[in-house]
Amino acid sequence: MEEALDAGAEDIINHDDGSFEVLTAPEDFMTVKEALEAKQLIAEDGEIAMLPATHAELDVETAVKVLRLIDKLEDLDDTQNVYSNAEIPPEAYEQL
Repeated sequence: MEEALDAGAEDIINHDDGSFEVLTAPEDFMTVKEALEAKQLIAEDGEIAMLPATHAELDVETAVKVLRLIDKLEDLDDTQNVYSNAEIPPEAYEQL
């Protein structure tokens, strides 16, 4: 954790499965990744992604509509990525 923070990471999340998620500004991504690799800490996955600053909790009915919209957006040929700040309840996935 110290290595990541010293390299410029903004936050580190310790997951229950023993893995870590390192969050950093997009412009610091390669610097942090290279610093960790230099310490023999190889990333299982690494990407620059949009993360919401706030989350929107949805009821099941609205969440189902949002999931259907996301599916339709992802089906468009010109769509590369779809981002959302929706907090989807597990019951919504069961209704698809």
